[in-house]
Amino acid sequence: MSRPKLIKLLKEKNPTLNQSELNQIIDIFSQNISDALKKGNSVEIRGLGRWKTKKLKENFNARNPATNELIYKPERVKVRFKASKKLNKIINE
Repeated sequence: MSRPKLIKLLKEKNPTLNQSELNQIIDIFSQNISDALKKGNSVEIRGLGRWKTKKLKENFNARNPATNELIYKPERVKVRFKASKKLNKIINE
């Protein structure tokens, strides 16, 4: 679902809110999730799922498959999402 479709659905459910308010709500929601993940915290929304971060170790032996040369991959953080049981049940019906 794209951002404009999400705003359209929210507008249908909440006709008293205008477009700029809905944009601001979505921005605040996504910014708070991003800030929590940057701090290393996990974010859980009941009925939707859980976001958490996972540190990936640095890798000195990675290879570029096109040129077969060795490349260095520094330590990095990856975001993982695990859907809740309720969401999995809805999707798999």
